[in-house]
Amino acid sequence: MECPQCQADSLRVIDSRDVDAEPAIRRRRECERCGFRFTTYERVETPTLTVVKKDGRREPFSREKLSRGIRRACEKRPVSESDIDRVIVRAEQEVRSCGDTEIGSERVGATVMRQLKELDQIAYIRFASVYREFADLSELDAEIKKVLLKQEPAKRPVKRDRQPA
Repeated sequence: MECPQCQADSLRVIDSRDVDAEPAIRRRRECERCGFRFTTYERVETPTLTVVKKDGRREPFSREKLSRGIRRACEKRPVSESDIDRVIVRAEQEVRSCGDTEIGSERVGATVMRQLKELDQIAYIRFASVYREFADLSELDAEIKKVLLKQEPAKRPVKRDRQPA
């Protein structure tokens, strides 16, 4: 490894710690030549996983693409960054734990939807609307009704009749 500032290869590790949301190690390094400090992350290299798309195309599994989709669904929602990171890690772990080198995009999407449904129902509906490619509002409405029916009674919104003023 080289210093990103001066390209020297004499580096020392100042600090190492586990990353909370994923199986990785964060290392703080310092160049012994120029004193530049920077952070690196070490992750276990996993076998290549190929995603088989609905139309039969194949592409390498991309954690970044998974992350973008989940983050987009959670935009402007009261969901913390650590919660989003946990969903990304859990979804990736579940997808990779299948043991195959190829996985269908349907399975990836279903895994993400299951994680989002537990986290935030609006994020779940947003993700589902893109993933399932709803043709019209009636399909979206049907999915929303399914979510509402499965809510716990304590979480259901209370309907109140308007009282005349």
